[in-house]
Amino acid sequence: MIDSHCHLDFEAFDVDRMDILKRCWELGIKRILIPGTQASQWQSLIELCDKTSMLEYGLGIHPYFIKQSEQAHLDNLITLLEQHSSVRAVGEIGLDFFDTDQQSEIKQQDFFSQQLDIANQYKLPVIIHHRRSHNAIIQSLKHQNFQQAGVIHAFSGSYQQAKTYLDLGFKLGFGGVITYPRARKTRDVLKRIPLNAVVLETDAPDMPICGKQGRRNSPEFLPEIAQQIAQIKGVSLDEVINHTTANSCELFSIKD
Repeated sequence: MIDSHCHLDFEAFDVDRMDILKRCWELGIKRILIPGTQASQWQSLIELCDKTSMLEYGLGIHPYFIKQSEQAHLDNLITLLEQHSSVRAVGEIGLDFFDTDQQSEIKQQDFFSQQLDIANQYKLPVIIHHRRSHNAIIQSLKHQNFQQAGVIHAFSGSYQQAKTYLDLGFKLGFGGVITYPRARKTRDVLKRIPLNAVVLETDAPDMPICGKQGRRNSPEFLPEIAQQIAQIKGVSLDEVINHTTANSCELFSIKD
């Protein structure tokens, strides 16, 4: 299995990060992709991932950190992409329009657009965060003729939005949300799309699975997400694992 979205570099894992990786390996989780979220942690993220072949990474500026981000950080992103051929994606990038003002949204759009251009230039997929912003994201992808595909992280939109992303070449990331029976819309979308459009993710330490609310989420719970997907789609666990692993390997140029 591959966890295509896990923030294992976050402080929440400082006390037992290597123990978690050992347990993940024993559970059949062979790769974990860590998206970069802000310029100040890119270098430490690269150094962490250089320590083990289990870890892959992307570099990007998350919309949560746009306020303190500067144009120089995007210049630095380009420099790091030039220096490190091991970068698997530009991300985590995106648009988050929850509780924002017009000025914030304009700056988010600007940084998102520039990072899409950078990904196009370096032929890298993107990892996209969304919140109340699917229409704006889709508009940007089409307007900029984005060609490198990527993942819509923690997808929770409509079936029509899902189909639009798939038509643009994207995969959809599904994690802990689909383990909650109340997530009927998301589970219905998952049921209707093909397995070749799905990647597994945990978003740990956030977005815990059902039954573990209030606890630190962990990539160790990825098998439970895979099992839930198998149940929703009415297929075997092996089928889910084989398809989602192949999807992540193809998208992020990971050699299994």
